[in-house]
Order: sequence, then structure tokens, then C-alpha cells
Amino acid sequence: MRRPRPRRRMPALFALAVIVLAAGCGHAQSLPLDTIKLPAGFKIDVFARVPGARSLVVMEDWGVVLASTRGPNIHAAIDTNRNGRADKVVAVKTGLKLANGIAWKDGYLYVTEQHRLTRYAAPDLETLIAAEPEVLFDGLPDRSWHGWRYAAFGPDGALYVSVGAPCNICAVKGLEGTIQRFRAPGWKPETYASGVRNPVGLAFHPETGHLYFTDNGADNMGDDSPPEEFNHAPKQGLWFGFPWYGGGADRTPDFRSQPLPRAATPPAITFGAHIAPLGIGFYTGGKFPAEYRGDAFVAHHGSWNRSVPDGYRVARVRFDKGTKKAVSWEPFATGWLASNGVAWGRPVDVKETRNGSLLVSDDRAGAIYRISHD
Repeated sequence: MRRPRPRRRMPALFALAVIVLAAGCGHAQSLPLDTIKLPAGFKIDVFARVPGARSLVVMEDWGVVLASTRGPNIHAAIDTNRNGRADKVVAVKTGLKLANGIAWKDGYLYVTEQHRLTRYAAPDLETLIAAEPEVLFDGLPDRSWHGWRYAAFGPDGALYVSVGAPCNICAVKGLEGTIQRFRAPGWKPETYASGVRNPVGLAFHPETGHLYFTDNGADNMGDDSPPEEFNHAPKQGLWFGFPWYGGGADRTPDFRSQPLPRAATPPAITFGAHIAPLGIGFYTGGKFPAEYRGDAFVAHHGSWNRSVPDGYRVARVRFDKGTKKAVSWEPFATGWLASNGVAWGRPVDVKETRNGSLLVSDDRAGAIYRISHD
């Protein structure tokens, strides 16, 4: 397929795409960022106000951050003067079916809707806005429970897509409860990992190239059960235990009496129950203190089904610098959960920028934050 040539000037089509959402960038100070606690030397500010912001793709050369939603739209937050704050918000795609999973590679934006995988020609923003979808695969399970997909390209050039189980606890079939791998040019799914309930954040270790992903545990097993997972999948074919396990080593009541079909791969790290770990971002830059390099940041979206709310933060997962294995986790950015138990924000995704900052999306506050170090 021949790609259109990039255009340098801002045409009328682009200007018309800048909708009233851009005005939201002017209300950044209305968010109570003074409640966010970070380690000494770090600061947080608002990069953009984007309704329902979820998965992020950082387009440094464009001065753009693409943000998906768990709805029909994909937006672009545009930092025209490169001052670290977006001054325009553009709707690049509308009318999609749960446009949660997005990834970019070689001039194309890849979008994983609930039921299909598509891509759009994207050599520049104007072309992306006008582009029609090219359907690569239309056989994803079209069921709304855990129907929001996540997507990431691996170092092998393949696209990895999460497919959640369509239930709280149940037997799965077909592509359900798996991570699928798609390769060009055929874009046929192959199961990379299975036995997962709701695999969400996908990221690859910057040195080993291994896949790490978060998995949300089962509900209705108590306030403190099961633990949420940060999983390591260094090779294809591993099984992570769902639905026999609800999370970590906690067996589900539905399958407790049934023998395991095979050995389950345990999580690399477990978090607390019902904190909903989502997006993962490895830090490779040089602006944070050296000890952060090679560690992962994980968005804890926060609990909805716990008597005492937990989560609503960005966590740091420490990796051993020698073995490159995850060893522990700790809170990094906290304060979206107020002392009265009400959360004003819910972090979703974490991505590094070229200048060594972190961008964090928040679908409750409708914002993308920038975390930097002095």
C-alpha cells in the first residue's frame, strides 16, 4: 500500500477537527494536583485535558500524544509550541466500538476495538484524521464484559493484543482469556499466553525484550482476595491459571475442587486485591535518578468493589539491575484518593517521553499528567 506524502502546512481539514475540547486545556488548574504526593525532586502538572483518556501513544516528532477512550473516540493532544503543555485537543477518530487499545508502527495507527483489529494510514496527523480503516482481523470475541482491548508492539515486530474473559469467573473458550500475537502480513492470531482473566497493560522490558502484563483478579472473593498480578511472559505458551486461580495463589470457589489442567505460571509480583493495575511503562530515560532506570511504573486504577477503597495511584516496580527480574513494588505517586474515601482521579496508562518525563492518563478526571524531575 502506497502511503500519502506528509504535508507541512495546516490545512482546513485539520483546523475543522479541532473541536471545543481544546478549551479544556485552559482549565488545568481546576484539578487538585497539590494533593498528589511524589518522592522528593519530582513534580506533576497537567499536559492536557482529554475526556476519558486511557491508552497513550507518544508521537514526539508530531508534538502529539494520542489518547484512546473506553468509548467511541480517539483524541490527539497537540503541543504546538513544544512547551510541555498541549494547547489543542483534536478528535482524530469517532464512532468506534470501545476504542481502548492503540499502538503505532511504521506510519500506521493500529486500533483494537472490541470486535476487530484495524489500522489507519498515519504518516501525519491530517492523513490520520481523514484515513479510512483497513480491517486486519475481525474475529475478536464481540462481548462487552472485559471487551476493552490493550495493544503493544513487541521487539519482534508483532502486535500483542489482550483478550479478557467475558465473565467474572467462568470457563473460557476460543480466544477468550488470552494474549494474542498478530504478525504482518497475514495478521492471523496466535495464542501467546493463556489462563488470564483480564490482561490489560502490556509492556516489554527494554533490555531482555520480555513481555510483562498486568491482570485484574476475580471479584466477590473478599476485600483482600485475590491479589492483583504483574506477570512475566518470557516465552510463548505459558498458562497463568485462570479460572482455577482468581489471582496469585488464591483458588476460585467455582474451580477449587477441580484439578489443575497443567502447571500454572505464578505472577512475578502481586499487588493488593481489587486495585485494578492497568498500564505499564518501563523507564529508560536519564532525567530521573539513576536508580529508576529499568524499573516499571504501573497505573493502579483503583477499586470499585472493596469496603475500604485502595489503588488510585502510580506504583513503581523495582527490577534487580543484575538479573533484570521484578523484585518488589512501592507507591510512587499517590493522592487521587481523598481522605474521605472518594477518588477524584483514576490513573490508567503510563508512557515515557523523549525528554525523560512520564505521561499518566486519567479517565475519571479527563486528563493527561506529566511527571518530571527537577
